[in-house]
Amino acid sequence: MNSSLVRDSRDGARLLVRISPRASRTAMTGIIGEGSEAALKIALQAPPVEGRANAALIAFLAEFLGVARSAIEITGGEHARNKTILVRGHNAPEVLLAITKALGPLT
Repeated sequence: MNSSLVRDSRDGARLLVRISPRASRTAMTGIIGEGSEAALKIALQAPPVEGRANAALIAFLAEFLGVARSAIEITGGEHARNKTILVRGHNAPEVLLAITKALGPLT
């Protein structure tokens, strides 16, 4: 599994994502990059205007992981496509397991 994609922190799991706004549908589309550059690729229908893409990302991840929206926080890259997400109340193996179930084995 790609351990650089999700890491444990004292507050929860930190997940690296790369978003593609204005997609035809909201979905996880795979892993982009390798090693320390790896990120979970997520397509979002929402446009990157007035925080709509960030709100859609938080809602999508909360539903996907089965947590409250308040448990998901964008801690880096709020105005960029590459973002760091904090998932409170979960650890890296739990988040990786959920991603693996959705996408298949990660390399």
